[in-house]
This record gives sequence, structure tokens and C-alpha cells, in this order.
Amino acid sequence: MTMSEDSMIADFIRDGFVKISGAFPRSMADQARAILWRDTGCDPDNPASWTRPVIRLGMYHQPPFAEAANTPILHAAYDRLAGAGRWLPPRAMGTFPVRFPSPADPGDTGWHIDVSFGHEDPDFMAWRANIMSRGRALLMLFLFSDVGENDAPTRIRIGSHRSIARMLAPAGEDGLTLRELAANGFDESRGCAETWATGEAGSVYLCHPFLVHSAQPHLGARPRFLAQPPLLPSGTLDPSGPSPVERAIAAAL
Repeated sequence: MTMSEDSMIADFIRDGFVKISGAFPRSMADQARAILWRDTGCDPDNPASWTRPVIRLGMYHQPPFAEAANTPILHAAYDRLAGAGRWLPPRAMGTFPVRFPSPADPGDTGWHIDVSFGHEDPDFMAWRANIMSRGRALLMLFLFSDVGENDAPTRIRIGSHRSIARMLAPAGEDGLTLRELAANGFDESRGCAETWATGEAGSVYLCHPFLVHSAQPHLGARPRFLAQPPLLPSGTLDPSGPSPVERAIAAAL
């Protein structure tokens, strides 16, 4: 870790995220990217084969993916942010939206949060989040390629988790659907400063589950490989609880 525990926790509660550079080795990123390139059906050396702005790839359980999510530095960070013993070790890396340089609209650049339960409903806009963040202890962004400002970095609204907590609190355990949360385009967070999830391969952004974020078009030269798995809780979160995730909710309320 390149920051003190107190600084990390304070930044997380205030901003809704922390960045950990070198969270997993570049060699793991290289191994994982080779598998992902194969599954895209594209040729990494032939840009003419990159015909779509985004290709979504599913769950990956192979060693470079599982090992990248379970390094000692990340386990220590999970303990500090979600609470020791209150999270489940990731067994897969989750969805990869692989973004390619393209003038075409990728069609998925709206502001949102990653809702965390109700996934049995075929209408993803009916999926839900609640004030206890049922089903998600952290949102995580794993960079498997170098990501600069032109490489479609995820946009982040700094501190936006606070406005979402205030939206969710009156809805109690049932929470709100993504459709309800997005009804006004996440205007509650519009005044937040914006940053981008850039960094070298091996960097990880650990984010509050309520953090508002969005994709953006790729204006660079090389495809961007990023995974966005959840850190699953081992139990129920409580806004009055001691972890920084819970303390951030309590501070917002």
C-alpha cells in the first residue's frame, strides 16, 4: 500500500473510492489479456478486425483472473474497507466490457450505479439497490491494460455515493430499481467533480457500491481491458456498522 490506513479510509469515505496501483502483477494482466483477445475473435495486430466499439465478455475463473482478485494487497484492502471477515473471496472476475477505438456510439455511456439484487428479473432496469447495499460490499474496477485519458477510462463522480445513500434511505429494505434511480438522470450527483479511472495494468479502483459512474467512447489507439466484479458481502451491511463502507453511508445520512 502506498498510503496510510487512516488516509485510505478517509479518502474512501469522502470520495467514494481509492486507487491501488500495482494491486496485481502486470504479468497476470498480460496472461489474462491473451485469453480475452482470443475470446473477442479479433486480431490484436490487425485494427481492421476491431469492428465494434465494445465487446462484452462474461465470467472468467481461470488462474490469472482469480489470482488477480486475491492478492495479499487486495485482501488487506478488502478487510480495511468492507470489514475483516465480512466479504467473500472473489472466485471469478466478472464482466469485461472490452472497448475498442471507434467513432461509433457504444450505446452504454449513461451515468448509473451497479445495482446489486433482483437479478432474477429479465428486465435489468428492474434490478435493485437498497440502503444496506444488499449483495455488494464494493464495486471494483480492475485494469488489465494500461488506461490513459483517451482509452475510454470509466468516469467517476467524486463523492456521488452520498447522494445515492440519501435517495435509497427512505425506500428501506426494498430499495429502488435502477429505473427509479435513473428517472432523473442521476441529477442529484450532477454537481460532483469528475475524475477518470486511469492507470497502468495491475491497478484497481475499490469503490463504494453507491458510486455514480459511466463508460465513455474510446478515442485512443489500443483496446481497453477492464473488469468490474463486485466484492460480495458475507452477511448484511448496516448503516450503523463500523466498516468504511457503512460509515460512508452513515455520514451521508
